[in-house]
Amino acid sequence: MSSEDITVVHLMRHGEVHNPDGVLYGRRPGYHLSDLGRKMADRVAEHLAERDITHVVASPLERAQETAAPVAGAHGLELATDERLIEAGNVFEGKTFGVGDGALKKPGNWKYLTNPFRPSWGEPYIEQVVRMMAALGAARDAARGHEAVAVSHQLPIWIVRSFAERRRLWHDPRRRQCTLASLTSFTFHGDKIISVGYSEPARDLVPSHLLAGAKPVKGKAKAFGA
Repeated sequence: MSSEDITVVHLMRHGEVHNPDGVLYGRRPGYHLSDLGRKMADRVAEHLAERDITHVVASPLERAQETAAPVAGAHGLELATDERLIEAGNVFEGKTFGVGDGALKKPGNWKYLTNPFRPSWGEPYIEQVVRMMAALGAARDAARGHEAVAVSHQLPIWIVRSFAERRRLWHDPRRRQCTLASLTSFTFHGDKIISVGYSEPARDLVPSHLLAGAKPVKGKAKAFGA
């Protein structure tokens, strides 16, 4: 197996967002990285500085673009945009959805909660797989024989990883292994995924209640799928 046959695509989740009201912002524009989020982005850029990265691409949302910019800058690359890396659609966008706020007890929301396997409250999981696999393939093709970084969002990253690792797509959001500014790295031999890795270069900067697998804390909104 020659090095020319191997390509790595790092799917990176964006850093912390400035969201003092705890809104489930989804695809809404206007949500930028917090100061801490910018530090996370810089940390990952430092972590990847010596890697053979030849392509950097991001979701069109501001938080993803701002996370990707330091990585692209560190390698002297122009930042590309791929609409397929965008956050999953969600009918609860614009609402607060933290622990203990009673959102799930409101009768008006029940019609959206009938099918967790699809899911009924947002973009179907299989549609996320299709677009994310296409985005992965495009990033792979742009960096053949080298490495690429593609900045996206928690739920689409977790869903495409679950698909690649042949796990069921429906899941408990609290168990996603996709912390802020984490890297889910897909190694390709030619066009085939041969391994998936995971790392958290900015783990020490992530608030404990936002780490992968952390228990929700009342009063600290954790907008899953962000």
